[in-house]
Amino acid sequence: MSIIEDLKFQYRVGGIANKMIYWNVGFFLLSIIFFYQFKSGFFDFPNWLAISSEPTLFFTRPWTLLTYAFFHYGFLHLFFNMMVLNFSSRLFLTFFTQKQYLGLYILSAIFSGLCFVLSFYFLHQTSSMVGASAAIMALLVATTTYQPLMEIRLLLIGNVKLWHITAVLLLLDLLQIQMNNTGGHIAHLSGAFFGYIYIKLLQNGTDLSRIVDSILNLFSKKQSTPFRKVHVNPKKPAAKRESKIVIKDKTQQQLDDILDKISQSGYDSLTAEEKEFLFKAGK
Repeated sequence: MSIIEDLKFQYRVGGIANKMIYWNVGFFLLSIIFFYQFKSGFFDFPNWLAISSEPTLFFTRPWTLLTYAFFHYGFLHLFFNMMVLNFSSRLFLTFFTQKQYLGLYILSAIFSGLCFVLSFYFLHQTSSMVGASAAIMALLVATTTYQPLMEIRLLLIGNVKLWHITAVLLLLDLLQIQMNNTGGHIAHLSGAFFGYIYIKLLQNGTDLSRIVDSILNLFSKKQSTPFRKVHVNPKKPAAKRESKIVIKDKTQQQLDDILDKISQSGYDSLTAEEKEFLFKAGK
């Protein structure tokens, strides 16, 4: 299997977290071709991709509320964000579904973009921004809000509580907000706030990710089925109380377990049944 075919296979079966990393890396590679200034050594993103705090630019290019969250200013910017994204994604998908993941990523990026624009407008400054950090912070804080005492094993440190890691990252943003990259730190904190609000609303029965799911369903093709008359039992079954937290289904959990096994021991460590299940899931 060639490298290209292996990447295609990983993308097809890797789930939403892998796809999000692929999208970010893919857009970064495209940005090197089109937007990297080799003479000056930095990226020059156009105002129809990067979000701008200039009102006349922002209101005429509202799609930048989303596009900015898939581009990065440099390799280190991308590398660090993808490391934290991979870490946060694994934690978040332990408790929630892929639809909730995608919904939170998109909504938190939009919310953080709006906070960036408003903050710089009131500061009477003009700036632009790209980066997935705000959405990544939303995923991390959302998981921390839901399971703050979850233990994470860190190399050379040992076991620490999840909320300790999140608290350190938020503290760094607060301490550096007036030193450099003010817009980025504002976006980070805004994403963190949105992740917290998302979980609190979810625990009260309101899943904001359904907004994104409903919009995406408008663009998906639905095959119409003929109307069938069925017999309806007049007796209503006892109403079941719905869980306020939507968790993953059994098939998705099995797929995640297999992917974790691949990442730890390699594809060859799978049993014949697991390989067959993974092959069917990738169709």
